[in-house]
Amino acid sequence: MKKRIFRIILLSAILNIGFAYGQSHRTYDSYKGLVMAGYQGWFNTPADGANRGWKHYGGKQGFKPGSCNIDLWPDVSEYSTTYKTEFSFVDGSPAKVFCSADESTVFTHFRWMKEYGIDGVFMQRFVSEIKNPQGLSHFNKVFNSAISAAKKYDRAICVMYDLSGMKPGDAVIVLSDMDNLATKYNITTRKKCPSYLYHNRKPLVCIWGVGFNDKRKYGLEDANLLIDGLRKRGYSIMIGVPTRWRELTNDAVRDSALHTTIKKCDIVMPWFVGRYDEKSFPAFSSLIPKDLQWCKANKIDYAPLVFPGFSWKNMKGEQSKQIQRNGGTFFWSQISGAIQANCEMLYVAMFDEMDEGTAIFKCATEVPVGVSKFVPLEKKLGSDHYLWLTGQSAKMLRKEIPLSVELPIRKQ
Repeated sequence: MKKRIFRIILLSAILNIGFAYGQSHRTYDSYKGLVMAGYQGWFNTPADGANRGWKHYGGKQGFKPGSCNIDLWPDVSEYSTTYKTEFSFVDGSPAKVFCSADESTVFTHFRWMKEYGIDGVFMQRFVSEIKNPQGLSHFNKVFNSAISAAKKYDRAICVMYDLSGMKPGDAVIVLSDMDNLATKYNITTRKKCPSYLYHNRKPLVCIWGVGFNDKRKYGLEDANLLIDGLRKRGYSIMIGVPTRWRELTNDAVRDSALHTTIKKCDIVMPWFVGRYDEKSFPAFSSLIPKDLQWCKANKIDYAPLVFPGFSWKNMKGEQSKQIQRNGGTFFWSQISGAIQANCEMLYVAMFDEMDEGTAIFKCATEVPVGVSKFVPLEKKLGSDHYLWLTGQSAKMLRKEIPLSVELPIRKQ
């Protein structure tokens, strides 16, 4: 009897130790109940050793006042490695930025995800980039850092292929790339990446950019080759499609074959960035329940997209589109609307996208001055305001806090 009691106590102690340290070994078996963000990881500097220059920072004449590709400026106060630029603040001090190629940068980002309760990210791999050795090397380095950071901070991680720039026949490149990642990181067994995101009992891979009518060189035939190849390899698939994918209008191809392709997949995620602002969103939001109804009828899950705002004036010119954040009310109206419609998962665009001004990570409340105009975050809200709101959305999605259409007020 004493031996039995001792064994029970010992087993309990082992289990408690496991739970105490199990944060780094949590598994994510479904996208349902999660708030995930897109992760670009594409910012380079001339001094980072990648030989990509000011990638995604610079304009046509480099990265300097008057030649710039970003509208938001990063808050770099927590980065261990930063890079000086030709930009300066109002007091004359030099403005610095981070580099995605630095492992410390990726670890900082994943630490923020954990601190603010964001479930994880889709690591984007651009077909146009992984086709060349330099691009492949960079994104492999960022992915390797993310695998380690996801394990340390217990965040979900998933591969997302952006097909932009793909050409007919490139499906084999994507499949080969996924094979290489699966082999190196044991994705199908989770041995090296215990927090890799699964859905419907299979590791999830996202294919973004299917069915758009913007004269892409690839078409549905190429997408089907890719999707069929991934399915044969044992993956579940999230497909990124145009806003009007269900109606086959506006930004979508007028081809019902798109629906046939979507029905091969497990999750559909429509692209909403730039399609509405806070004033026009209420009318637009009626699409979501109809999309959800179609998905349920066809036994497919649905991940609506939400974004905090939009701006690319430095990239496209002063007259280009800008969608105001309005202190977070625009972002929250989308989040609460999707949850009210009974959506079970959310995709946030994006974690680190400063090019289009959609980033939710810590951005500066005081920005450089001069010819290039940057969009500061509201100083009274803080640089982490959108990280906090995204974490609150995850709690609301899981019913850990009440559903509210009103922007939550942060306790100081």
